[in-house]
Amino acid sequence: MNLLIKRITLLTLWLLCAPMMSMAQAQSQEPTSAPSYDALAEVLENEQSRQQLISQLRSLAKQQTPAVTESATENTASTEASIPSQLAETTSEIAGGLSDQFTNLVEVTGNLFTGDLAEDNAGFNSANFMNAAINLGMVILATVVLFWLLRRLASPLFTRLSYWSRHGAGKTQVLRLVACVVLATAVDVLAVGLAYVGGNLVATFMVGETGELTTQASLFLNAFMVIELLKAGLRVLFSSRYDGLRLLPINATEAAYWNRWLALLIGLVGYGIMVLEPLINLNISSTLGQGVNTLMMFAAYIYALTVILKNRTRLRHAIRVKAESSTIAAGQFSLILLSRTWHLIALAYFTVVLVLTLLSPAEALPFVLYATLKTLGIVVIAILLSSLLSQTIGRRITLSDELRRKLPLLEPRLNSYIPAALRFLRVLIVSMAILLIFNAWYIVDLNAWYESEAGGKLMSKIIGVAIILAVAALAWVVLASLIEHKLNPETGSGQPSARAQTLLLLFRNAVAIALATLTIMIALSEIGINIGPLIAGAGVLGLAIGFGAQKLVQDIITGVFIQIENAMNTGDVVTLAGITGTAEKLSIRSVGIRDLSGTYHIIPFSSVDTVSNYMREFAFHVGEYRVAYRESIDEAIVQLQNAFDELAASEDNKHEILAPLEVAGVISLADSSVIIRVRIKTTPGMQWAVGRAYNRLVKLHFDSAGIEIPFPHSTVYFGVGKEGQAPSANVRLMEQDFDINGHPGGHAKSGEKVLPANRKTPVSNDAPNDDD
Repeated sequence: MNLLIKRITLLTLWLLCAPMMSMAQAQSQEPTSAPSYDALAEVLENEQSRQQLISQLRSLAKQQTPAVTESATENTASTEASIPSQLAETTSEIAGGLSDQFTNLVEVTGNLFTGDLAEDNAGFNSANFMNAAINLGMVILATVVLFWLLRRLASPLFTRLSYWSRHGAGKTQVLRLVACVVLATAVDVLAVGLAYVGGNLVATFMVGETGELTTQASLFLNAFMVIELLKAGLRVLFSSRYDGLRLLPINATEAAYWNRWLALLIGLVGYGIMVLEPLINLNISSTLGQGVNTLMMFAAYIYALTVILKNRTRLRHAIRVKAESSTIAAGQFSLILLSRTWHLIALAYFTVVLVLTLLSPAEALPFVLYATLKTLGIVVIAILLSSLLSQTIGRRITLSDELRRKLPLLEPRLNSYIPAALRFLRVLIVSMAILLIFNAWYIVDLNAWYESEAGGKLMSKIIGVAIILAVAALAWVVLASLIEHKLNPETGSGQPSARAQTLLLLFRNAVAIALATLTIMIALSEIGINIGPLIAGAGVLGLAIGFGAQKLVQDIITGVFIQIENAMNTGDVVTLAGITGTAEKLSIRSVGIRDLSGTYHIIPFSSVDTVSNYMREFAFHVGEYRVAYRESIDEAIVQLQNAFDELAASEDNKHEILAPLEVAGVISLADSSVIIRVRIKTTPGMQWAVGRAYNRLVKLHFDSAGIEIPFPHSTVYFGVGKEGQAPSANVRLMEQDFDINGHPGGHAKSGEKVLPANRKTPVSNDAPNDDD
């Protein structure tokens, strides 16, 4: 029977959906009797009997005819073409069975008009039949009424469970939904069981003979139990009255529609096959019962096809809407494919059920029922698992404030892994669901495949690769978190130095590259790929790169020594290759520098001859200040010291000054000034800020003391007479006209000196004077 079911299922899928997987061939072979190995061993141990056996085998070999050889060849060919031959044989069996069913149906139809329906049941008594029908009707009425009352009594409980499932606090929504559905299903099953027990009591003690359960009542009660349990399962999926007890994500209108027509189909087929046909067989005619069974199955099949084709477009549109809202590419593709093929799958299902029930109803119905229940269970569990994953790990992970303070990058790192992990788990769930559904319908045999050598190896490789990837991801999270912990000033050993930051960042990059390389290599080795040639090829490639990219090698070697010597770190102000700026990024090959104007420069280490670092241990602000020749040098130094004292007392700069003011004294007598040099020792990197603040104070103190800070000027000499006096200079202040744009419009006369219009004080014409 299993072989027939497998053949029919594959043939139907091949006709409607195209073949997807090959059938298992193990059950197609009949077991043969095991040879007697003990007797053969005894024959071979005896020298005389062994020689006789050899002689007999040689004589049989000489007597072998070519026909035997041709027969063996034909058998081999038939074995190789087993699948096509089996499909052809199955098609022939189906055609023959359906032909017999139609022949029987025509015969029954003819007997309806000839009155020969009860020929095979000569003991038919119409009075007894009517009495039995009345008793059965009473049992049916009592059972149905009792079940309706129990459902009405449980209605308030269902309402509360539905409300808590949708609006309850605590747990995730999927867990609340599953808990409420389980409780509601338990109550529903309890109601079915109590109605079944009540019907049995009515049939035993109130209808017919007391203490005896009639066959008719037993048939109905058994059918009632099975069918109502199936309807309870439908209510789990399509609960139309209670939105919080519906597993499928559809609205109430859709749920009521599908629940109604599926319940009607189950009731029609179930009561027809389990009650009506046996009653007709027992009381009227087995031939009529078989014909009624055929009519009911065809009616149910046509009804199912009508509903499927009627809702083909509407359901396809609903599935496409779900696909568009999916955030996973694989999920979108699967839903789009389902929207286009759902009607074919439904047609294949009802076709298989029809063919199996027509050919072998006694054996096919339990199989179809069990496979259908398994399929529904697998689909529901897959949907629940997918929803649970979305609601538990699909949302953003939020760590505690303490952990977020210590590891500020851990939370975004974990959240970045969630989408990929969710996609992988969903693909795994869908794949397992499809395989389990195929296994339920005997399309594949997962147990046999797993027990085979190929199946065992493949599963072990998949599990091994999954473990390798999980361990690699865990190792990266741990190592990256430890590095982050060291870099965090609030944890570890306090504020890390610039060198520690640079080395830890470089170490993190190196760990990422090494871990990714090792993971890929180990995973390839696990799935059976020889990584030896890959490693050798990598070595040869590295050697070729070393010879062909000498500049790159020089960059790397120079960068390594720069890091070893701690020449610079991230955040240092340096001068490299004639460019001064802040080192923002250091790699093993180059350094990125941002200059004062904001321009970002990438300088290869091979271009670095000298590293000038302004951020090591301490720094100096070196100031050179000019005073006029007429000023007192000592007074100027006093004012410089006063400016430093004020600087050292300010809140903004006192923590940046490491030593008293160093006065080098007069370092040069320039053309128009005396230059005094001072030096202020500061923390590294603060020499420019301290210098700017000190220059401001020096200007203020010089101004308050009347010390002139000279600037370049020229002296106009008019000559000296014999008496030692200079002739007077004819200097006249002249007004100038300005146009609307502010440009002067006046013109000086010949021999007149023109001064700027904003000059208010007349120039003395006495002795020679200085002018700017």
